[in-house]
Amino acid sequence: MKSPSLRAPALCLGLLALTACGKKEQGPPQMPPPQVGVVTVQPQNEPLTKDLVGRLSSFRSADVRARVSGVLLKRVYVEGSDVKKGDLMFQIDPAPYQAALNSSIANLASAKATYTNAHVVAERDRQLIPQGYIARAQLDADEATERSAAAAVQQAQAAVETARINLGYTRVVSPIDGRSGQQQVTEGAIVGNGTADTGASATLLTTVDQIDPLYVNFTMSVADMEQLRQAQTGGGVTLAQPNTATVRVTLPDGSTYAEPGVLDFTAATVDPSTGAMNLRAQIPNPRHSLLPGMYVTLKAKLGEQHQVFLVPQTAVLRDTAGAYVFVVGGDGNVKRHDVATGGMSGSNWVVTGGLAAGDQVVVSGVQNVRDGAPAKASPWQPQPAAGGSAAAAGK
Repeated sequence: MKSPSLRAPALCLGLLALTACGKKEQGPPQMPPPQVGVVTVQPQNEPLTKDLVGRLSSFRSADVRARVSGVLLKRVYVEGSDVKKGDLMFQIDPAPYQAALNSSIANLASAKATYTNAHVVAERDRQLIPQGYIARAQLDADEATERSAAAAVQQAQAAVETARINLGYTRVVSPIDGRSGQQQVTEGAIVGNGTADTGASATLLTTVDQIDPLYVNFTMSVADMEQLRQAQTGGGVTLAQPNTATVRVTLPDGSTYAEPGVLDFTAATVDPSTGAMNLRAQIPNPRHSLLPGMYVTLKAKLGEQHQVFLVPQTAVLRDTAGAYVFVVGGDGNVKRHDVATGGMSGSNWVVTGGLAAGDQVVVSGVQNVRDGAPAKASPWQPQPAAGGSAAAAGK
């Protein structure tokens, strides 16, 4: 039998061993799952848009050229002003053309007098031939003279008309409604109408550009066009009908132009120098705030996408494998989903693949989650804009 003095140290050693084992089984304290804000996504239809860059050009641009030769007497219009079709813009010296018209009129009067005389003689012969007072050969000769005189009258009338047209061309008028350009030739200069023999072109006096509406010209790659056609074939996209696709122009200062445009032309061939297709839209410009030659950013609405998801921009991450999001599953664990994006809609990405209805996509706290680790999800609330917060604070 052991003595009490020996049993006490043994009991203490047993208690210490049990205490050490208990501590070893508990291990280090576990961190709570991170708090994340999620949005529950649902499929929906969304406009199919493309962000592009285009250049504005005149709806119509007309060269105002001299159509007759002569001395330029004066410029009538104000450079840079709006003109109407038929408004007088330049005056070429009309004196030689007025003299040519007067000469043609005199020649016409002479031709008419000759015809009258020939007609009288031929008519008299036609009355005398039945009585045998003149020979048949005489009648034939007089009728030939009558016909020649009639042809000379027609020729003289044509000469008068030509002279009158040339005289009218000394008044150089605007061929279209639009905004006039800078004068290219000063008063006193000799202008020419150009001839096919010399190969010279008619003298350019100025230009007139119609700037309401305007055209905006842009391009789209063949790959993008083919992708849209394949998406339409698969039923994921409905492309807009011709002349119904709309565009919105963003001005250089970042503001959106008030008037929407309509896509009115798509080239049937590919430009071999760029590998892209040329497209054109027509933009109303009633206040003439847009000018030809400006480069603008435009958002083209080309149709509608079906069964896509809108995901806040901060939720979509990228690495070498592509775009992905984190989704909190029903078991509370986070899982990575690789997604396909199809452009932006406001502050959201349009996700065309990789998600399912009801998925809880992590938007806030993304930096704290890991694939396969748990997370505590709560509905995500967008932060108010800085401007809105300042305004609220001011109130």
